[in-house]
This record gives sequence, C-alpha cells and structure tokens, in this order.
Amino acid sequence: MFKQTYLASAVLLALSSPAVFAADNDAAQEQQADDMEVIEVVGIRSSLNKAVNLKRQNVQVVDAIVAEDIGKFPDNNVVEALQRVTGVQVTDRASGEVNTVTIRGLTDVTTTINGREMFTAAGRSLAVADIPAALLETVEVYKTRSANQLESGIAGQLDVRTQRPFNFEGSKFVFNARGVYQDQAEKTDPIVSALASTRWNSSIGELGALLNVSYTRTNYRDQSATPGAFVPFRADNLERMFPTDDNGNTVWDWTPGLENGLSTAPGSTITNAQTGEVAEYVLSRDAIFQSDFTGKRERPAVNLSLQWAPNDTSEYLFEGFYNGYRNESFNNLLFSFADWWGAPSSQYPDLYDGTNVVHSRGLGAPYSFTSGDLTKSQTDSYMFALGGKWDLGADTTIKSELVYQTSEYKTDFVAMRTDTTLPYVDVNFNEKDGILGWDVLTGEGGESVDLTNPSMWNTAQMYDNGGKSKGDALTFTLDADLYLDWGIFTKAKTGLRYDLRTAKDYTRGVEGYNQQNLSAIDPSMLHTNSDFFDGEANIPSSWVTINGHSLWSNREAYRELYGFYSSDEQAAKLNLKQTFDIEQTTWSAYAQSDFETELFGKRLDGQVGVRYSHAKADMTFFDVDAPVGVIITDDASNSSSKLLPNLVLRYHLTDDLLLRAAYTETIRLPNFDQLNSFIRYYDDVTNIGYGTGSGGNKDLKPVESKNYDLSLEYYFGKGSSVYGTYFYRDIEGFVYSSLRRVMHENDEGVMYPYIVGMPDNSSNGVLKGIEIGGVYFLENVPNWLDGLGLQASGTFLDSSQDVPNYEADGTLNGYTTRDIFGVSDSSYSAVLIYEKESFSTRLSYVWRDAFLNAYDSGSFANPRSIYRRPEQSLDFQFSYNVTDDLVVTFDATNITNEKFQEYYEDQDVFNAGTAIYSRTYGLGIRYSM
Repeated sequence: MFKQTYLASAVLLALSSPAVFAADNDAAQEQQADDMEVIEVVGIRSSLNKAVNLKRQNVQVVDAIVAEDIGKFPDNNVVEALQRVTGVQVTDRASGEVNTVTIRGLTDVTTTINGREMFTAAGRSLAVADIPAALLETVEVYKTRSANQLESGIAGQLDVRTQRPFNFEGSKFVFNARGVYQDQAEKTDPIVSALASTRWNSSIGELGALLNVSYTRTNYRDQSATPGAFVPFRADNLERMFPTDDNGNTVWDWTPGLENGLSTAPGSTITNAQTGEVAEYVLSRDAIFQSDFTGKRERPAVNLSLQWAPNDTSEYLFEGFYNGYRNESFNNLLFSFADWWGAPSSQYPDLYDGTNVVHSRGLGAPYSFTSGDLTKSQTDSYMFALGGKWDLGADTTIKSELVYQTSEYKTDFVAMRTDTTLPYVDVNFNEKDGILGWDVLTGEGGESVDLTNPSMWNTAQMYDNGGKSKGDALTFTLDADLYLDWGIFTKAKTGLRYDLRTAKDYTRGVEGYNQQNLSAIDPSMLHTNSDFFDGEANIPSSWVTINGHSLWSNREAYRELYGFYSSDEQAAKLNLKQTFDIEQTTWSAYAQSDFETELFGKRLDGQVGVRYSHAKADMTFFDVDAPVGVIITDDASNSSSKLLPNLVLRYHLTDDLLLRAAYTETIRLPNFDQLNSFIRYYDDVTNIGYGTGSGGNKDLKPVESKNYDLSLEYYFGKGSSVYGTYFYRDIEGFVYSSLRRVMHENDEGVMYPYIVGMPDNSSNGVLKGIEIGGVYFLENVPNWLDGLGLQASGTFLDSSQDVPNYEADGTLNGYTTRDIFGVSDSSYSAVLIYEKESFSTRLSYVWRDAFLNAYDSGSFANPRSIYRRPEQSLDFQFSYNVTDDLVVTFDATNITNEKFQEYYEDQDVFNAGTAIYSRTYGLGIRYSM
C-alpha cells in the first residue's frame, strides 16, 4: 500500500522542482538531427516517409508505424498494424482480432505510453490490443535500448505516442466513424473516435488543450474442431492400454510424455508389467471436440492532454489516459471421447500407410458432453501524469515527472455441462488436409443422430468461478540533458527513476452436480447453434446445449439447485479469496552520452551509456484452500540488481549509407504470479514413495539478454530506403516449468519427500537472425504510375532453447535443445501501394512460417511439441478524398478466409486442431477541420 507521507512528499517534490517534465522520450528529438529532406505529402506515402525518417535519425535500431492522418491507423487495431513492421510477428488470432505481438520471435515486449511504462492489472505487461488505434500518432518499435529507456523487455519496447495540443499550429477537430462487418458473426459494429484540440496565447503564456475519445465494439465468432491426443490401444481388441491403475501401480509399461512419443512403427509392442504379456499396439485419439465461441467486446478510451508554456524556457504538461475493456463470451462446446472399447466396431481401424497410427475408425457407446460457458470480463486502466521541463540556459534542460496509474481486471465464469452416451461414432481424424471429420450414427452403418434433440441430453456438472486482480504504481523520474563541448562528446543525459508498484490477486471457484433431462428444462435455458464451421468440414454443424446467457441470468436459482448454498463452507467458495499481495520498489539510475567524431574521413557518431536497476518485492501469499474464517499466509521477498551497459555506433559511409552496430543488455523481471511461495502439497496415497505439489518460486531471478546488432541502411529518393540487420541474442534464465524434490511434513507429521512442479530459471537460449526490408516509390515515370510504391520486409530466425527433462521422481536427466517457443524461422510482409491526388489504396500480405507453439501435457503418447502451421493474411485498404475535409474509407481483412491449424511434429499423421475466424469489411468516413 502507498504510504500517505510518501505520496505527499513525492507530489511536493514534483511540484516544487524547477522543472517538472512530461517524459517525452522522443528519440528523434533527443538525437542530433541529420540534414535531410522531409517530403511533405499526405496519406500512406507521408506516413511511410515519417517512419523512414524516424528510423534514420534515431541512434537506436528502431522501426515505426505512423498514422496516415489524425486518428487513422491502417488496421482495425494496433497489433494488426504492427505485423507489417520488419521483425514483428503477430499470433493468437481470435475473438475477431490478433492479440499477441512478438519482436524477432520473442513475446516479452515492454509497452510504454508516451515513454511511460503501462501495465494491465497485476501483470507486468500491457494488453496492447486494448489500446484503440484511433488515439495514436505513432508506434515506435525499439529493438535495442538506450540507457535512458526502461531496462525491461528482452524482446524490445513498443512506445505508443498519442497526440498533444502543441502538435498543431491552431485548433483541430477530427471525427472518425466506421462500420466493420464480421462475416462469421454476421454483425456490423461501430468504431468511433473524435479529437478536439486547441492552443491559444494568454497573459500567463501559451496554453493548449486536447481531448481524444474512442469507442470500439466487436461481435465475433470463432470456430474450431480438434481431434484429441494420442494414446496406445491393443491392436487385437482396441482396449486402451493405461500405464497405471487407480492406485498408481504400473500396468502397461510405457512412458507418457516422451519427447518424440511412442514408436509409430507397425508391430510395435508394450509389455504388461503385472502379467508379462507382450501386446502389439496402435496409436489412436482419446477424444474429439469442437468449440463454437461467440461474444461481444467493447473498448472505450479517453486521452486528455493539457500543455502550458509560460515562457520560452519552461513547459508543463498534464495528461490523463484511460482505456477500458468489456467482454462477454459464450463458448458452446461439443465433446466426445473416442477411447471406449466396450462396444467395438466390427470394422478394424484404418491406419496411415507404414505406421501403427489410426487414421479413421468407428466405436460404439462413447461418453459425450456439451458445455455452455459464459465469461464476463472487464478491465479499467487509468494513467495520470504531471510534469514539465525547464531550460537552464542554452546547454542544460531539467525534466521531471510524477505518474500514477491504476488498473483492475475482473472476470466471472459460469458453465453447465450436459452429457449422454452416444450410440455410435464414425470418425476420420484427418479427413482432408489436417481437418477432422466425424458423425454420430444410430448404430454401425445407421442414420445420423439429431444432436439438437433435448431428450437425448441430461444436465451434469455446473461450474461457478471468478477472479479479480489489481495493480497500482507511483513513478517519479528526474532527468537532465546537457549539451557538451568535451572532445568527441556532444550531449549527455543522466537521470533516476523511482517506481512503487503494488499487485493483488483474488480467485474463487465452486462446482456441483445435478441431473435432469433437458426436455424438462425451460426452453429459454437451451441454445441450438447452426452452420457450425461454415461447411468447411464433415462434422456436426448443430447441437443443443445450455444457453450461457440464460444461465448467467438465472444463476442464483441454479446455485440453489446445485447446492452451492448447502453449507457455510460451500457458500464461502462463491466469495473471492486473496491469492497474493505484493509491493515492489524499483530504483533505476543511468548516465549516457552521444558522441561524434571522424574515422577514415567519415562521420562516426553514436551513444554510450550504462543503467543500474535494483528491484525488491515484499510478498504475502495466501492459502486459498484454508478453512472458512482461517487465513494462512506465507511471506517472502525477492530482490535483484543489474548493471546494464550499452553502446551504439553509427558510421556514415556516405550521406545516404549508414552502418550501425549496437551492444545492449536487457532484463525481464518474473511475473508476480510466478513468485508464489505457497506450495500446495498432495500426500502419497498410492505408496509410490513421494507426494506431489505445485506452486511458484519466490527465488526466481530476472531473465537476462545480451544483444548484438549490426545493420546497413541505404536511404535514397523521396522517402525510399533499403536495409538489412543481423542480430544475436544470448538469453540466460528462461522461466520453465521444472520439478524439485522437497522435504515436507505430511499429514501424519512425518518429514516426507514431495516432487513439486514450479517455475525455475532452468532454460537458456540463443536467438539470431537477419532482417531485410525496404520502401520504394517509383520516380521519373509516366503520370499514371506516379504514386506506385512497395513496402516489403523479411525476417529469418534461427533459435535454440535448452529444455530440461525430469524423471517422475524429480531427477533432472539432461536437456533437450529445441526451437524457442513462438519463433518462426521466416516471415514476410509485402504491401503494394498506389496513391494519387484524391485516393490511396493498399494491398498487403503477411506470412509467417510454421513454429513451435507449446509443449503438450506429459500424459500422452504423441510427440510433445505442438506446432502451428504457416499463417498468412491478405488485407486491403482504400480511401477517397471527397473534399479536403472529408475522406471515405473501405477496408477488408483476412480476404482469403484462412484456416489456422496445429499439429504434433508430423502434420500428415499427427494433425491437431483447425480454427476458422472472421473476414472483416469496413466502411467509414473521416471529417477534419
């Protein structure tokens, strides 16, 4: 908790400082400007020209996207716009948008708003997709770091710049309105924004005020169909071969979770440890399931900026920034097991040629269920900054700022299952190009069963869960800029940063069981979907389940029915219980200097600096399983210190040809939830010699990265350029789920060994690669070709990560070297641009190679590595200037209606899920005056 005395003193310090500065951190202004021509054109070419100049002027390795006009970014959200930046890949396309940004394959990206670190709730990162594109002026992607920038984010830093009143010469008003149609959801949604800005002279100096508001609504529908994981079955009778019985004793002697899975060679066998029998096996799926996920998301946002320049030597700034998130989603799940052997088909399964892997089969009487899940979530994040700058003569500027931010996330989840035993399932696990096909029949060779018939389903489990997390921060910065005439050194910067951060998290959860036939339930409680998977697969396209929205509206009645109020202990599970309370203090200080000299008659300039950072977290964790009225806590602390040097050299081979080299170091602090020192222990009830447990790790250290960059950049023509960069990242201490043997007192009061799963700095990695890219507009061509341009880039990565391997008893038995999760070996972006006086158009294409996405659970017989197939997107934008003040726009995304797929190692044999998402079509207007 913030201390009132500290808050008061910090405010007094900020207000009484001779310079209270809003931390612009605009590198283009802070570096010595090059002598260059800036082409003053409008639209796409203008935005690309500004981005090229930002890259050229900055000492650091940086790329940028710039709004084509006030309030106009070229995509539905910032994340989609970033996918065309060299070295940036996006993934996790769902809920009507892409959600995750990676820089050179890594997801640990620090996001700042006007140079200020911002986070969501109790996390360390910001949900970038929550920032409306309409509020932005530029987004700068830093791949190296100056000492005066934040030390966090081993992948890089996104600095989001918003508009300010002094950006305009006078008053400005801009209104944007778009309707975006999502074809899968069959809904049209609004994206609306307005900016009003003015500046004026007064008796107390020049004043400026700007208000920018935005509202976005998105209805979405995501659909996926997935065959389950692989397990072994006897080849003679298709009985499933379990590795252990209910008491933990070995039955069939095979090891789940092997790196490459069990052998797929025909005739492979497994031994029964109890009888000694050796039996041939085949590999088949344990389940099949599909999800029809619909929802509505809203994002309101407000940016307020007030500037005051009382004279030529001082300037003051107050900014308030709010972004909100509201989401209500309904997941309609259909699930059937595919591992039952009690009612076998008379037809032997079809196997892939040359393997023992089942391609298709039939089975009788599998257990199945549907689930209607409703989730309501919301986030409210606020940031307030008060600062300014004061010029102390011609050579020195003092800057300071006080920032307070708070962010809270809340979520509630309610779900009810319905279940049945299906008569017969005929399934092809890979019917076409990795896509599942299956049908429910009245019997082998029978007719299709109507899954929308309520009488064939009964209610089953009900789940009622929720959570809340909240984060606050108070940050004070003090910086000094000094112009030097000291040998080769031209400009020095020094400063300090103090950050007091709190993070709290809460959770709740209860479940129950009740059975009644759906035909006896009020029809308003039921939901039947239609046209599932858009005809892309031979799978059930409609089924009945509990309507999640109706369940939410009637949850009190169903809580009573399911016995959630049957006792005080049961009812208490509906209330939030705190999981952790953390207060972290971070001190940072830095010193750096720009320099300039000559080498072999050519200009050599750059930057050298060092940053010191110390972080200490005082933590309290809570036992959420403690009896009602009892609070059990565990206190811990975590601290780290790091000295981070950086050196950037920029050699001007010619006026237009730059050679840039950089060495920098960055870190990533552990996530707060990873530090949970409270371990939940589970006793040894099967006499295997050890208990089990799970928890966090209070001793986690920061991930550290040493970064090397070498780039060659050629700037030519009117805003055109080509460039290439080689980079190398040496990363130490990746956090990976690990096992540890711990002695702990069991229920009988005896010290006993437990094998505990917890995160640890147990993995190291190397990431290296090449980026190439360029922007070019035709010159000296016929008039009809003037305005034709191309923006293109490619990123080629080579990554490796040492993944620890553990025995069941927690013994480390070596490492497996794998690709770093989420890293595609190659990705491309190409944008064809044509722009004339009254219109502009852009056709853009992005593609990324297959990549290792995650490791599957260690419970199955398939290879553990889960890969994503190559992903691509074709998008189109068009704008027409009706008048100087009025612009009409049209855009479309995912034009080719791509499918997104996963697989285990071998996509032809071990296919996994397939998902389809919406295409979008947007029509809008933009008015400015």
